[in-house]
Amino acid sequence: MKGTCHCGAVELSVELSDGLNTARRCDCTFCARRGAIAVSAPLSGVQITKGAENLTLYTWGTGTAQHYFCKTCGIYTHHQRRSNPNEFGINVAILEGINPKDIENVPWTNGRHDHPSDR
Repeated sequence: MKGTCHCGAVELSVELSDGLNTARRCDCTFCARRGAIAVSAPLSGVQITKGAENLTLYTWGTGTAQHYFCKTCGIYTHHQRRSNPNEFGINVAILEGINPKDIENVPWTNGRHDHPSDR
């Protein structure tokens, strides 16, 4: 699948782990504010095909989760997960042909109080 930020400066080629079946939201303090639905991809399933130099990185706390955004338009494209650093979470809204409103019953992960890395 192809993914792009809003302004088109960043493009990704994405091979999802299990299509949209991995769609989820998280209620941790960061994700709750971001509000994006994320789907899973293995680290090897994501290639930045355009604009890698236009991505900026945001981390906090342990620094394990690495959240990437376009420097120009600010769109969150993907993140390396804290719960599984061998996976990326991909912002479903950047994927061509996918409308997030069409994904029904997206489960919530309790990242605020029950994050797997906090056990």
